[in-house]
Amino acid sequence: METSTTGFIVESLTRAIATHRLLPGTKLAEQKLADHFGVSRTLVRQALFQLSQNRLIRLEPARGAFVATPSVDEARQVFAVRRMLEGAMVRAFIAQSTPAQIRALKTHIAAEKKAMDGGDVGQRTELLGDFHVRLAELMGNDVLAQLLGELISRCALITLMYQSTAAAGHSHDEHAAIVAALARRDTEAAERLMHEHLDNVQAGLQFERELPGSDLSMALSS
Repeated sequence: METSTTGFIVESLTRAIATHRLLPGTKLAEQKLADHFGVSRTLVRQALFQLSQNRLIRLEPARGAFVATPSVDEARQVFAVRRMLEGAMVRAFIAQSTPAQIRALKTHIAAEKKAMDGGDVGQRTELLGDFHVRLAELMGNDVLAQLLGELISRCALITLMYQSTAAAGHSHDEHAAIVAALARRDTEAAERLMHEHLDNVQAGLQFERELPGSDLSMALSS
């Protein structure tokens, strides 16, 4: 029970970070978290330690836990790793893809568009990030899906800190183009489009921005 409870806290905080409800630098007070989840501070500490291992939060002696604030160098390194992983992933996906997998991706793209059209920022952010993980899941590669999930969560912090609002609206169209290339089994185009997509996201980062604060209770109750 304790393990599953800790996992639920980790998942909830990760989702709050990935959907930009918890902002970089937000203090994660143990007692507030314990009260919110109805658990002991011991379980909260276990969850925070796991999140620190994934680089989503930082633990500071005598100060507590804070949502991570990735450096410029870390941001560049994360995107470099994603290019290596995801370029190879689309090649592997095409080598074993089925019509059912393509239909699943098209369903995801349709959900992205619905969230975009409806102005649902939280759902849009979640779906845009999950697109990359979904590719790995459809391949049946749980290890790759987990790795990408962690990288996507770190990217959520990076884009929140550094991405301009004007640059945030192009990902859906680029995802749709990638799926079209996958559907016609065009390996070269799919890999090129994935690299261009990640290049475009990184190019839209502005490494000098001020961030608003965020309230822990409101972020977790959203």
